[in-house]
Parts: sequence; C-alpha cells; structure tokens
Amino acid sequence: MTEPVREPARSVAFGLERTPVRLVAFSDAVFAISITLLVLEIHSPTDTRHLAQGLAALWPSYLAYALTFLLIGQVWANHHVMFDHLRAVDRVVLLLNTLLLMTIAFLPFAASVLAAAFRDGHGQRAAVVFYGIALGVAASLFNGIWAYARRDRRLLGTVDPAGARAISRRFRIAPFWIAAGVVLGALVPVLGVAVITALIPFYWLPIAGEIARPKRRRGARGRE
Repeated sequence: MTEPVREPARSVAFGLERTPVRLVAFSDAVFAISITLLVLEIHSPTDTRHLAQGLAALWPSYLAYALTFLLIGQVWANHHVMFDHLRAVDRVVLLLNTLLLMTIAFLPFAASVLAAAFRDGHGQRAAVVFYGIALGVAASLFNGIWAYARRDRRLLGTVDPAGARAISRRFRIAPFWIAAGVVLGALVPVLGVAVITALIPFYWLPIAGEIARPKRRRGARGRE
C-alpha cells in the first residue's frame, strides 16, 4: 500500500508561513522584561537624614515609571488583539515584530531621560521630544505589522472585514496622536506629556467590531 503524497508546505515570497504561537510567546517575554526594567531606573535617595524630601523629589521618576508602564501594558494588550486575528506569520512579520520589540526594550531608557530632565529642570523639551519619538516609532511599526498582515487578508484569520477596519482605525490614530504630543512637547513640555498620557485610557477601551457578533436566527426572539 502506497503512502499518500503529502502536499508541500505553503511557501510565499518571504518564506514559509507559520503559526504565530512562538512569536507571541517571545514577544510576551520581551514586554515583561522591558516593563520590569522600568523600576530599576528609580534610584533611592542617598541622604537618609532627609529621606521624606528625597523621596518626594523623585516624583519625575514615579511619573515616568507609571506612564511608561501603562503605555507598554497597552501595547502588549493590543499586540494580543492583533495576533489573535492572525492565523499565520511570515518573515516580514517576524522582522517587523522584532523591530517593534527593539523599540519597546528602548522605552525604559527613554523614560529615564524624561525623568532626569524634569528632576533637574533642564532639557525638558528635548526629553519630551525624545520620549515621544521613541513611542512614535513603536506605534508606526505596530501599524506596519497590521497593515502588512491585513493586505489581501492573506495572514488574517476569521476576523470579518468590519472588524478588521475597526482595528485599523483604532491603531492608525496612535502615530498622529503621539506626533501631536511631540510638537506640543517641543513648545510646552508638560502639555506634551499630558497629550501622550491621554493615550492610556483611550487605548484600553475595547475596539468596536473587534469580536464579531453571532447572527441571530430568525424566530429566535419569539422562542425566548
């Protein structure tokens, strides 16, 4: 009895398609490490004789820590939203995701620069612009992954067109929002930080159409 001929693995111009399981697991690890490193940028006061004043003077570090922790957290959450709707990835997605993770790992340094500038009272405009650019690069790469995966729906799973459009609309706002924060931060640093901070509650909101609603059969209402 001859064995059935197996079909060769599907290949594309940019390599074999593969499930995103390992990519998501690796990404989760990078997100976890990056978000944990943020606390290492907060250094305890050296003068314990005036400990209360020293702890209070660290408020820029607390602010940069909380802001960046929540921003990385929301990127992680929306990263799951995106990859929940991808049935496969190829080498382009792997590359773009690696670049995204590289910028995420860079954010603890950008947060430390922001905190130092506000703590010392010098270079605040440059620090906000630097911080915003780092976030903007991450947001642009994030959008690049989704735009590429959505093209021709080749890598998408069961998400319907309406849901895919809703996700795209939500993701596309971030780079422009951050750019506005960078421009304002170059003029009024506190205002720039406030605009960037406003990203947090907005991007924790659920995305309309993210989960397709099951269609109800005719007559179901009458049987309830």
